[in-house]
Amino acid sequence: MISLIRRLSTLIAFGCLALTTAHAQDLAKSWPSKPLRIVVGFPAGSVTDTVARVMAEQLAKSLGQPVVVENKPGANGAIGVGEVARATPDGYTLLVTNSSSITINPQLYKQITYKASDFAPITMIIEAPFILAVNPEWAQKNAVNNTQDLIRYAQAQPEKLTYGSGGQGNMAHLIFVSLSNRVNIKTTHVPYKSGALAGMAIISGELSAGFDTLSTVPNVQAGKLKALAVTSSKRIAQLPDVPTMAEAGFTNFEVLFWMGLLAPAGTPEPIITRLFEAARLITTNPKAEAVLKSNGDPVMLDPKSFASLISKEVPAWGEVIRREALMLD
Repeated sequence: MISLIRRLSTLIAFGCLALTTAHAQDLAKSWPSKPLRIVVGFPAGSVTDTVARVMAEQLAKSLGQPVVVENKPGANGAIGVGEVARATPDGYTLLVTNSSSITINPQLYKQITYKASDFAPITMIIEAPFILAVNPEWAQKNAVNNTQDLIRYAQAQPEKLTYGSGGQGNMAHLIFVSLSNRVNIKTTHVPYKSGALAGMAIISGELSAGFDTLSTVPNVQAGKLKALAVTSSKRIAQLPDVPTMAEAGFTNFEVLFWMGLLAPAGTPEPIITRLFEAARLITTNPKAEAVLKSNGDPVMLDPKSFASLISKEVPAWGEVIRREALMLD
């Protein structure tokens, strides 16, 4: 009797699985039947917003439905990201965000309730290093010609070295904290609402230094900023004369960030696959690819590879947060 019950239970379980799979496949065939939206947890005009809008154009072209970008800035991207985490997993609400909002924020902020596993990765869009930059007039006045000079200045004048980022817990903030702790210097962090505003503050002289994305390359090329180093393992093509952090004397200091396309966890796999296939066609559009390349290297990872990368980065950043004893409200 028990054996019969077990066989029946197994048959029922397989039947439910078959029905669920069939439903997901049917849903994917009729999807999308209405407009999609991409939520961005950062302001309009930010790097993340720029990448999201290029991706929205590509998805609309590939899927045959309008794709609207909605900006929900605040809390280092957490407001918009949290909204997507709670959204219905039907493929109509998507997220374009940076790595820190997925791999760092949930471990850094006490008030954040979402976690990386609340999302279904679709594809990484770009990957890029950070640039350590300073105000050129300040650098000339204080004889700061390279990263070692910057450290010596900070050692000689504790807390006088001011640096900015796009907010508490932003990757640019954590990198500077990690650098400061490694060389035992005391610096002053000034958070801004976005990385772009922090970069403008360095240009104006309000701040001395900061780590910024490749979006600041034109400012370096125009002489508005002085680049001291990049956080990639190799020098970047846009700034071939700027050394890596390793070349500047800091080994094991490679830091890359990514921007990616994600959906709420539970989104049917056939829909995730269709979204990936639609998204990766962006590299066949020269104009769109040029926008991506201005902000990083286009890297269209498939969903499984992207999920694997995230699963490795979460504990790695968690270790940094614990080591630096960082925790924010």
